[in-house]
Amino acid sequence: MSTVKAQQSGVFFRRPAPEADPYVREGGHVDPGQTIAVIEAVKTFNPVKSASAGIVTRFLLTDGTEVARGQEIAELADENT
Repeated sequence: MSTVKAQQSGVFFRRPAPEADPYVREGGHVDPGQTIAVIEAVKTFNPVKSASAGIVTRFLLTDGTEVARGQEIAELADENT
């Protein structure tokens, strides 16, 4: 199990717009470098990318939550487990 951490502080969002589908759902596969969420800081939306491949087992934050740099955002399971 690994985690995806915030690279900066701001406001966390799982989707690009309120009416849009999430970048990835819990249980979904991600590839290295894939955007899984965004963090809004100073009116700029910055992508949160997965560093490795895996399955998103759960998100640890909900949309609109303040996030600190280094805070865990999501848990990833290895696809072979």
